[in-house]
Amino acid sequence: MTEPQASKKPRNKTEILTALAGATGLTKQQVASVFEQLAGLIKEDLNEQGPGVFAIPDLLQVKVVRKPEVPEHTGIKPFPKQVMFFKAKPAKNTVKLVALKGLKSLV
Repeated sequence: MTEPQASKKPRNKTEILTALAGATGLTKQQVASVFEQLAGLIKEDLNEQGPGVFAIPDLLQVKVVRKPEVPEHTGIKPFPKQVMFFKAKPAKNTVKLVALKGLKSLV
């Protein structure tokens, strides 16, 4: 594997595919296909029927956090001690990325 070149700007998709193709001996189309399949696996695991967690070995863990809806309610502002009305919020799904040991040791 070749040494990464120090650059101040992040690599774009073409540069990533070219670097991986050169390092692995695969074509750029094959590397792109691997990324498409990886995205499909992540989508499968993070949907409603999946476990909600996907780990890329030694790099990171992708989790989906399902936040329930919050109804309209009143509360008290802490400093002025005034009653405040809070709007309702719909339910939403957020994605959380957790760096694993392998990624932490690279940095």
